[in-house]
Amino acid sequence: MTEKEKALSGELYKVDDELRADLIACKKKCMEYNQTPCDQTEKRRKLMRSILGKCGENFVVESNVWFDYGYNTEAGENFYVNHDCVFLDCNKIIFGDNVFIAPQCGFYAAGHPLDAETRDAELEFAKPIRVGSSVWFGGGVKVLPGVTIGSNVVIGAGSVVVHDIPDNSVAVGNPAKVIKTLPAKREN
Repeated sequence: MTEKEKALSGELYKVDDELRADLIACKKKCMEYNQTPCDQTEKRRKLMRSILGKCGENFVVESNVWFDYGYNTEAGENFYVNHDCVFLDCNKIIFGDNVFIAPQCGFYAAGHPLDAETRDAELEFAKPIRVGSSVWFGGGVKVLPGVTIGSNVVIGAGSVVVHDIPDNSVAVGNPAKVIKTLPAKREN
């Protein structure tokens, strides 16, 4: 099993030459994207499509934005990412439709072992993050490895999401807790 396969399966892995090359390639694309003027819309769209694994037709990603690999992040239609967001996509980070992300949010599929000996051996793990549709993340939200967030959800500013959040919820705090249930979204 390759290190990339280990990462995607949630096992401990070490960044090898293949993963390091992928990281560097993605960082170069992110740097180019971040330095491309906001009025060069088509160039920016083309660059972002070359970074993301999958995305809908309608999306806006503001600068600055950083991905580890890019190809592990997927977004549906009407995807909006505000300034200064980070996606540590060592495993899949999947967003549904109509997801809005405020400034300075982080989605961290990457994690490090608690055991110092294992951590010092440069081993890490990654667990997928899944986000449903019609989700709004307030400013400064952090989502940790392995979290699933349902649809029709609001995550309040500054929250740290360490556990799954069900559909039709407002969650806030550190750790984020559901404080309100929302009416189910009507289908058109």
